[in-house]
Amino acid sequence: MNALPANPPDESHAALLGQLGNRSIVFVGLMGAGKTAIGRKVAAMLSLPFIDSDQEIESVSRMTVPELFERYGETEFRALEQRVILRVLENGPQVLSTGGGAFMNAQTREAIAGHGVSVWLKAELDLLMERVSKKQNRPLLKSADPRAVLERLMDERYPVYATADVTVPTRDDRKEIIAAEVLDALCGHLGVAEITPVGEANS
Repeated sequence: MNALPANPPDESHAALLGQLGNRSIVFVGLMGAGKTAIGRKVAAMLSLPFIDSDQEIESVSRMTVPELFERYGETEFRALEQRVILRVLENGPQVLSTGGGAFMNAQTREAIAGHGVSVWLKAELDLLMERVSKKQNRPLLKSADPRAVLERLMDERYPVYATADVTVPTRDDRKEIIAAEVLDALCGHLGVAEITPVGEANS
């Protein structure tokens, strides 16, 4: 049983928002890691707007992500994704969930570093497989052996995801718990973990 923090949550949230300024909290990680679900929860806890880059891309192009992949290929899709993310990042503070391949683009990483704080939701292969197998709209997994594809993506992408500002292991637990761990990690990263409780400042 974890002891409750000495400072009330809203106080640490206010301090976190103060340190964040106009930057965005940007979730990165593989498909199935829970970037959208946890991102929405974190946004709600901080009273910030939430944006999903895939949804933005679909509204800009008026096509679904699988349709874009099919018609234009991954290279064109990544170029569009980069433009959309760069535009979205100009409007912080907010919480932004990105597609699994977005952070692999060096210019996108640079833009995220300049305008945001990146959070890698790190997931184990079995958890990802269990989640992605429930959805049939994953263009990169249209394969006879999706597990092998995911393993290859993990090998390629995890070293790059590891350069994110904050890494939070995710697992099959309540969204509220993972979101709270993300906020703790962000507080630690931004130097607001130790807030003097009200009333003790002058003692």
